[in-house]
Amino acid sequence: MRKTLTGLLGATLLATPAFAAPPKLVIAISVDQFSSDLFDEYRPAFTGGLARLSSGAAFRNGYQGHAASETCPGHSTILTGDRPARTGIIANNWVDQSQTRSDKGVYCAEDERVAGSSTSHYTVSPLHLRVPTLGERLKQVSPASRSVAVAGKDRAAVMMSGQRPDQRWYWDGKRYTTDLVGVRAPAVVAATNAAVAKLLAAPADPLEAPPLCVAKSKSVAIEGGGMPVGAGAFARAAGDARSFRASPQFDGATLALAAGLIQEMKLGKGEATDLIAIGASATDYVGHSYGTEGQEMCLNLLSLDRDLGDFFAVLDRQGLDYAVVLTADHGGNDVPERQQAAGIHDAARVDPALFPAQVGKAVAAELGLKGPVLIGDSPFGDIYLDRALAPADRKRALTAAVALYQAHPQVEAAFTHDQLRRAKLSTGSPDAWSMIERARSSFDDQRSGDLVVLLRRRVTPIADTKSYVATHGSPWDYDRRVPILFWRAGMPAVASEAAIETIAIAPTLAAWIGVPIERGAIDGSCLMSVPGVTCPAR
Repeated sequence: MRKTLTGLLGATLLATPAFAAPPKLVIAISVDQFSSDLFDEYRPAFTGGLARLSSGAAFRNGYQGHAASETCPGHSTILTGDRPARTGIIANNWVDQSQTRSDKGVYCAEDERVAGSSTSHYTVSPLHLRVPTLGERLKQVSPASRSVAVAGKDRAAVMMSGQRPDQRWYWDGKRYTTDLVGVRAPAVVAATNAAVAKLLAAPADPLEAPPLCVAKSKSVAIEGGGMPVGAGAFARAAGDARSFRASPQFDGATLALAAGLIQEMKLGKGEATDLIAIGASATDYVGHSYGTEGQEMCLNLLSLDRDLGDFFAVLDRQGLDYAVVLTADHGGNDVPERQQAAGIHDAARVDPALFPAQVGKAVAAELGLKGPVLIGDSPFGDIYLDRALAPADRKRALTAAVALYQAHPQVEAAFTHDQLRRAKLSTGSPDAWSMIERARSSFDDQRSGDLVVLLRRRVTPIADTKSYVATHGSPWDYDRRVPILFWRAGMPAVASEAAIETIAIAPTLAAWIGVPIERGAIDGSCLMSVPGVTCPAR
C-alpha cells in the first residue's frame, strides 16, 4: 500500500521548523492493541517511523489505567485527558434495558435513538462521549484551526475527534466513509477507496519474511475450532476484505488517506495550528486473528514501521512543521496455546460456564427464579441483572451470582455496582493500582453493570475460536501498559521509565499549542518532561 501513499502525493523541499514556536500541525496516532510488551520486543528492529518516534520523548510505561482495556474506552482517553469514568465510555458495548428496541445493547459510537440502529447495524455518532476532545477545545479558541480524524475503526475516529470535526473518515468494511452530514468529501477519499478496491479485487501473495520473522514462524494448533496460527504471511484471496483488515495493507491504506487529507486540505500550512487524529487498526485485528507472538505480528509491526516512515517522509517533503504523539488504546495477550508451549502454565481459555447465560441458569436453578437472570455477552466485564426480576429477587440473585463468580478458579474479582460507586478514584501511580481502583476508573453509575467480573491473569475470554483466537480487555498490565511517544524535529531524546497515563497526552498537547484547559476540568496533567512543552503552573 505504500505505492498508494507515495503515488497519490506530491513533494516539496524539506524545511526545518523553528522549535521555539508551537507546531503548525499536531498528529495524534493510536496503534490499536500496540502494547508496551510489543514495543519493547520490537524496538531494536525498528528503522522507520517507529524508530523516529522512539528518538524523541519515549515513555515505555504509559498506562490505560482502567480495567476495561477495550478499543472505545482507550480511545476516549487519548485526546480528552479523561478516564472512562468521566468520558462515559465504559466499554465497546453496554446494556440499557430501558430501550424500547429488542436489542438492549448499546454500541459506544452509535446513536440508538435513530430508527433501525442496533449494535450490529448502527448509526455512527459521538453521542455517548460526555467530554470535549482536544480538537473541540482547539476550535473554540482558534476557529481557523481544522480538526480531522481518519481511522480503521469508526469508534477510534469518533472518540479521538468528538463533536463536529471538519473531516472524519473510517473504514466500514468496504470503503472509507463518514458520519458527518453536509461535509464535502476531499478528492483523496475517492482516490483512496478506488485504490483499495483495486487492491482487494486481486489476490495478495504472501509477504517475504525477514530472518527476525522467520525465527517466529511456527504453526500453533488452536483449541475451540480455530485454524492454526503462527506461520502466516498474509496471502489473501481476491475480494477477502476481512483478511485485508487483518493485514499490514490496512494501516497502509489508512496512512495513505491521512497523508492525502493533510496535503489536500493544506493542514499545517495556515496561520492556525491544525490537528489530525489517526487510528491505525490493523495491529488489533492481527492480534485477534493470529495472536501477538507469531510471524504474523512480526510482519505487521515491521510493515507499520516502514509505512509510518513513508508517511513522515511525505510530510517532510511538504516542509511541514509538525509534532507527533503515538500511543495505543490498549495492549493484548497472546494465544494461550503458544504461551503454554513456552512454559506459561497459567495461560488458559475461559471456562464456558462463566458466560452470563450459564451463570444465570445456575443462579435461577439455585433460587427458583425464571428468566435469564443475568444479561451480557462476555464472561468478564459488565454483567447486568434482569430488570424483570422483583427487587427482592434481584438482590438474592446478585448475592448468588457474586458468590458463584468469586468461587471460580478463573475469576480474580467480582465487584458489585454499589462497591464500585463507593470506591474512590485513584490518584496514585497507575502501575500500583488495586483491582478495584482499576475497575473504578471505567465505572459509570448509569451505564455500568450490576457487577463487574475480572478474570485471572492470562485467562483468555474466548472459548469458541472460529472467529478470533486472542483478545484483550483485562485489568492486567499486558493489556493496560502502552507506549507514549512524543516527537518533533529538533527534540532532544528523553527516555523515561515513569509510569504515566494516556490522560496526560491531551493536556500536554494543549500546552504545546496554547489551548487553555481550566485546572481540574480534566483528569490528566501536562507532562513537564516533554522537551519544548511549557506546562501551566499547578
